[in-house]
Amino acid sequence: MTAPTRPPVPLLAAVILAAASGPVLDAAFPDLGIWPLAFVGIGLILVVLIGRSAWGALLTGFIAGVSFYLVHVSWVSLYLGPVPWIALSVLESIFFALGALLITLAFRWIPRVWSTPLGRVGLLPLVVAGLWTAREALVSTWPYGGFAWGRVALSQSESPFAPLVAWVGVSGLSFLLVWLVAFLLQFLREPKVSVPSLRLLAPAAAVAVMLALPAWPIVERGTSTIAAVQGNAKAGYFDDREPGDILSAQASATLPLVGTPVDMIVWPENGTDLDPVTVPQAASVLDYLGAQTGAPILTGTIMERDGRFYNTSLLWEPGMGPTDYYDKRHPVPFGEYVPDREIWEPFAPDLIGLIAREYTPGTRDNVFDVNGVIAGLSICFDIVDDALTREAVDRGAQVIIAQTNNADFGRTDENQQQLAIARLRAIEASRSIVNVSTVGTSQMIGPNGATLTEIPAYEPGHMVFDVPLATGKTPAMTAGGQIETLVSFFGLSALLVALFVGTKNGRQREADARFMDGS
Repeated sequence: MTAPTRPPVPLLAAVILAAASGPVLDAAFPDLGIWPLAFVGIGLILVVLIGRSAWGALLTGFIAGVSFYLVHVSWVSLYLGPVPWIALSVLESIFFALGALLITLAFRWIPRVWSTPLGRVGLLPLVVAGLWTAREALVSTWPYGGFAWGRVALSQSESPFAPLVAWVGVSGLSFLLVWLVAFLLQFLREPKVSVPSLRLLAPAAAVAVMLALPAWPIVERGTSTIAAVQGNAKAGYFDDREPGDILSAQASATLPLVGTPVDMIVWPENGTDLDPVTVPQAASVLDYLGAQTGAPILTGTIMERDGRFYNTSLLWEPGMGPTDYYDKRHPVPFGEYVPDREIWEPFAPDLIGLIAREYTPGTRDNVFDVNGVIAGLSICFDIVDDALTREAVDRGAQVIIAQTNNADFGRTDENQQQLAIARLRAIEASRSIVNVSTVGTSQMIGPNGATLTEIPAYEPGHMVFDVPLATGKTPAMTAGGQIETLVSFFGLSALLVALFVGTKNGRQREADARFMDGS
């Protein structure tokens, strides 16, 4: 029987390290964007889980999770106050704690079933990374559509590891990052590695191999001259404004484009606060601007159809009106609608009562044909949904239009975090992305993740660029979902096999009983 894994640090120190791991991991994301700290944060979390009891793993995992999310999504509290911020952080931390328990079990069970150095150094890091990825995959889709913010891969949008996302997708990149840290830890802990230099040589070689993988070749098929307009209106949910103010601000920022030849003009989510389908004033503004510029306008608006509200993107052709529309697939739970309102409203009636309008998830395809250019659509929170990007590319998208309204989050990190996600999406899909916000920062991003042009935050203006159009599919677009399923299934399956094999040994069953008791 293999001796049980002992904790490298006592519980009190583990609690302190877990509390420190959250801010360290968050610092790898924008606004600070110190991407190497992602490896430090992951390492701290894994170290405190080694050799823990079940309750110790749940405790340290929860503390690590809550210390991360309280910092990472602090922007939630800007207008809504502390209740949604704390509730979201606690919910995500519960999942984090359960994932931490599984990782602790992996550190305990895998070496005792596969007790060779290959099992400890080769297999165990793969299982740990698979379990981490499985937890990220779960919280990205459940409950109520999930909350995919904070996946460790999203910290690497401007790191040398970013090109890997075109090969393996966002979940695959998370898997590789966690695997690399776990691999390094196991080499440092491996008793049969007697040469000190080898403890760092093998992980260094692994990093070199990952970085040596070439960027996926971009298959360009011409360009499209795209204009994007940031009106800088008071577009927040609680902003004091008159009906039509957002439309007016967007129109004013668009007028300087008259005389500039463009193929399309892109406005942000809620680019017109008056539905041009039902409000003639709004329709006339779009018709005038379209006629003067000679270009169709893609604008966000709120539409009511059959008694239901939709967060919609319209393709508006001058003189013809809306020729296509897309309804947001991923409205934000407890932001744009309240799931199971009768259950949650008694807990915070005043807060839930603020969300008076319930948006319905869309069902239409997420591409527009804009005079022969196939544009994929993403409205705000849609950008975190891996499947929607793959769907747009499957439907032939040559460029992705990401419309958003960040006004409710002010000058917090939320806008920069979302921009980082858009940058990774560009690399993952090998497609240019036009990311346009009501208040900024708005950017056009090339298929390689480079910034093509931008409008600074909280300044009205427009940007025009001959955006590269691309075709073909990256491996991530072809098999990204399968990669996530494969590595998650691998981690969970290996853990179950280790459990089944281990239960055949009476002494191991006794050790597991003590583990569950916390002794």
